[in-house]
Amino acid sequence: MKVIITGATGMVGKGVLLECLDHQDVEEALVIGRNPLEMQHPKLKEIIHKDFSDFSALSDELKDYDACFFCMGVSSVGMKEAEYKKVTYDYTIALAKVLYKNNPDLTFTYVSGEGTDSTEKGRSMWARVKGKTENDLINMGFKQAFMFRPGAIIPLRGIKSRTKGYQFMYDYFMWLVKLIKALAPNSVVNTTQVGLAMINSVQYGYSTTILRPKDIIALSNIQ
Repeated sequence: MKVIITGATGMVGKGVLLECLDHQDVEEALVIGRNPLEMQHPKLKEIIHKDFSDFSALSDELKDYDACFFCMGVSSVGMKEAEYKKVTYDYTIALAKVLYKNNPDLTFTYVSGEGTDSTEKGRSMWARVKGKTENDLINMGFKQAFMFRPGAIIPLRGIKSRTKGYQFMYDYFMWLVKLIKALAPNSVVNTTQVGLAMINSVQYGYSTTILRPKDIIALSNIQ
């Protein structure tokens, strides 16, 4: 399969990329980003694209792909709703529209978050924006669309979070995350499980569109 990945410089996206590069069924991983990854691999292709509000110029280069793993995201801390919506909703939908035009049979997987508001009417700004993003992706018409709501994620393979607050938590409170994982194994996922679940979603599908930690773990274990 040929896949497109966004957010590959972030914790989740890098984890997904590494699993794709290692997986025997992935023949090509195209990363779209603003800056080069500074890594090389026979399966890896890169497109440096500065304007994430408009992907129309890349239309011809984004044909004949089987999946898009949209892992790009930002924390809403300190952001006003209009700014957060631009980065979270507008950028995602801009790419999705171009991909749907070229690849209606593509599987689109979006990294959302626990607590996302599917009603789009709640008090939490980030949850409403994420909810609208999820809803519009689900209704766009792709062959498959999966919304990953992983909650707490354990980074593996030496991956670090680019968000200082998250990395602080991992540096000083990973013991707590691991304790929660030990007490409730289906409540916490790791970056490898997220990557494998995305790959398996293309190949095997899944029974529900919105995947929470237990679903991500289950899907990652399919062989």
